[in-house]
Amino acid sequence: MFKGSLVAIVTPFRDGRVDEAAFKRLIEFQIKNGTHGLVPCGTTGESATLSVDEHHHVIEVTVKVADGRVPVIAGTGSNNTREAIELTRAAKAAGAQASLSITPYYNKPSQEGIYRHFMAIAEATELPFVLYNIQSRTGVNVLPETIARIAQDCPHLAAVKEASGNLEQISRLHMLLGDKVAILSGDDALTLPIMSVGGQGVISVVANIAPRQTATLVETGLAGKYDEARTQHERLLPLVKALFWDTNPVPVKAALALQGLCAPDVRLPLVPMSEDKHKQLRDLLAEQGLLKEAMSRG
Repeated sequence: MFKGSLVAIVTPFRDGRVDEAAFKRLIEFQIKNGTHGLVPCGTTGESATLSVDEHHHVIEVTVKVADGRVPVIAGTGSNNTREAIELTRAAKAAGAQASLSITPYYNKPSQEGIYRHFMAIAEATELPFVLYNIQSRTGVNVLPETIARIAQDCPHLAAVKEASGNLEQISRLHMLLGDKVAILSGDDALTLPIMSVGGQGVISVVANIAPRQTATLVETGLAGKYDEARTQHERLLPLVKALFWDTNPVPVKAALALQGLCAPDVRLPLVPMSEDKHKQLRDLLAEQGLLKEAMSRG
């Protein structure tokens, strides 16, 4: 469950509502193209602008459509520990196999506060979880020693999604955790480098539009074929960079719309890409063969 290419799947909208039909198509597109797991209601899934009812519904739909073919790791994080517990309990009731829980944001808790936050969630829910460390979004970096402490005291910590961008820190984390807890890249540009220091895969943005290519990259890296994996990694890099020309998930939703898989709609305060960047994105997708490919496989 905590290995391979796991897609941080978008939540498609149309006319202000969750587009359930498009969401089901996206799930099928991912499974048909080799994605190893689904991660709904993360940052890429615009969890911050989903209502609680929408959040629950998106996870329920994901579990139902996946139907056990791939695991569902439901985004249930919050900077409010009580809310994170409630969301995680609901995800467990819906049938999710695990949760993804981001470090509390805005509050800027201490390392002790981070430890207690995750321990409280684990003790209240007993659902395996992925700890998500991304200082650029939260304002707080979870130190390897804190994660090791959580791992020692909590059997439910199954993986860490590492998006610190610090390979030295990730190396230290692997030294402390060994094989007890999986390390997953939280940054597509660093998936292969992180795998080289002990990572087991990625929770990916680019897999939304290039699922087969991302899964193949991870599988090749896990097989130890690093020369081949590096070629695949370098081919994906321009696309990875393009998906951050604007705030995630604005570009990836624009790309999915160009592929004919869902509308490009995002919710305020996010707004659509500029016309100039949109044209550049279309040209890049065409160059990589991803327009025709998605339309034929979707």
